Amino acid sequence: MRLEFYMSSEMLHPEFETIAPEPLRKLQDALWERQWKYLRAHSSFYQRKLHPLSSAKTIGLDSITLDSLEELPFTDKDELRLSQEADYPFGDYIACPEEEAIRLHRTSGTTGRPLHLANSRADTEWIARIGGRALYASGLRPKDRVVHCLNYCMWTGGVTDHLALEATGACVIPFGVGNSELLLKTIADLKISAISCTPSYPAFLEKMLAATGANPRDLNLRIALFGGEAGLDNQEFRDSMEAKWGFGVRNANYGMSEVLSNFASQCEHTNDLHFHGNDFIFAEILDAKGNRLPIKEGTVGEIVCTHLRKECQPLIRYRTRDVITVTGTDTCGCGRTSWRFRVTGRTDDMFNVRGVNVFPTAVQKAVLSLSDSITGQFRIVLAGPGPYDRIELKVEAGSSIPQSDWPGLGKCIEEAVKDVTGASAMVTVIAPDSLPRTEGKTSLIERKTA
Repeated sequence: MRLEFYMSSEMLHPEFETIAPEPLRKLQDALWERQWKYLRAHSSFYQRKLHPLSSAKTIGLDSITLDSLEELPFTDKDELRLSQEADYPFGDYIACPEEEAIRLHRTSGTTGRPLHLANSRADTEWIARIGGRALYASGLRPKDRVVHCLNYCMWTGGVTDHLALEATGACVIPFGVGNSELLLKTIADLKISAISCTPSYPAFLEKMLAATGANPRDLNLRIALFGGEAGLDNQEFRDSMEAKWGFGVRNANYGMSEVLSNFASQCEHTNDLHFHGNDFIFAEILDAKGNRLPIKEGTVGEIVCTHLRKECQPLIRYRTRDVITVTGTDTCGCGRTSWRFRVTGRTDDMFNVRGVNVFPTAVQKAVLSLSDSITGQFRIVLAGPGPYDRIELKVEAGSSIPQSDWPGLGKCIEEAVKDVTGASAMVTVIAPDSLPRTEGKTSLIERKTA
C-alpha cells in the first residue's frame, strides 16, 4: 500500500520547478553564453578539439548558441579516457585550476583505466541542489530518516548522493554496502522511514528476513528511493515490491557521473522521470544518424548533454549512450513543468538477434510481466560477441511454482519475450534463489566465451 497521504505537491525549488518554457530558455541561453566563453578560454581539451573548425572557418565559433550547438562535434567517454591517460589524473578537459577541485570520484573502470571525476565547490553545491530537487520530488521530506545503502568508496553514489539526500532536509544515516544484518537492526532500532539503494537490494534483504521468519513490512519503511539499475518503469515489478514491503517505490536517482549524479526522478503522479536539471544541463535527443529531434511526446533517441554551469570538467554534447522516450511535456499532476521520459536502453548494451536489435530492458519488461510466477531474478546469457540466433535466458521460478510447471512457465516467458522484443528466446527455468543477490548494482547480462 502506498502511503499517499504523506505526499503532496510541495517542491524544493518551486520558483524553478514551475518555470514556463520561455523564461527557462532565456535562462539557459544566458548560462550558455557565459559557459561557452569560460570553456573556450580554459579547457585545453576543447581548444584542441575545436581548433580545426576555427582554422577552417567552417563555423563561427564566436556566435555558437544553443540553437546552433549541432555544428559542434560530439564528446564521448573514450575521448575523456584518452585525455586522462595523457594528462593524468584529471585530463586536459579540466577547466579550473587543479587546486579548486575539492572532491574527486572515480568510475568503476570496467574497461581500461577508470575515469576520475573532479568537482569544484560550486559544482558540488549544484550537484547536491539538483539531486535534492529530484529526491524531494520522489517524496523524501525533512521529517524522514533515510538510510543510504550505496558504495561510499570513491563512487559518486556514496558521498554525492548522501549530500543530495541531506539537501531535502531529511536526516541521513550513511550506511554504505555490506553488513546487511546490522542494516536490518538499524532500520528497526532508529525507526528509519526511507531507504536509498539499488532496486535489486531488497531481494537480497528479503532472503535474510525469510531466514529469520521476519516480514519485510515489519520494518515499516515508508518509501524506497532507487537508482543505479533499470526496470523501475515496469509496473508488475513495482507492484510486487510494494506488496511485499509496504513502501512506495520511486525511481529517484537517474543520472551519470560524468554529467550530473542525479538529474531525473519520478514523482508520485507518474512512473516517468522528470528532467530536473534544466538549469545545469542542456539536453538534446538524437536519432540514429545523429540528428537533433524535438523534445515532444513520443520522441525516441539518445540523450546528449551539454553543461551550462560546470567549472571543473565541463562537457559539450556528451554522448550518454542512453536511449530515452519522451512521455510528456505538459504540466504534471504534481505541478512541475519539466519534461518527462523513460529510459529504453543503452546503445552500448544493445545486442543483435537475427537482425533484431534488442535492449536488455525490453527483455526485463517481458520477463517481469509474469511476476506472479517468478522471483524477478533472471540473467540474459550471451555467448561470444554475437549476433545471436536467439535470446538465452535463465529465470528463477517463484517459490510457489512446482517444478512440474517449469517447462510451461518457460514457454510463457519465451512468448512474452517474443511479443515485446520481436526476437526468439530459449528460457531455462531454475530454482528460486539460484542466482546471486548483490548489495550493489546487478547486471542483467551474463557473458561467457563461445
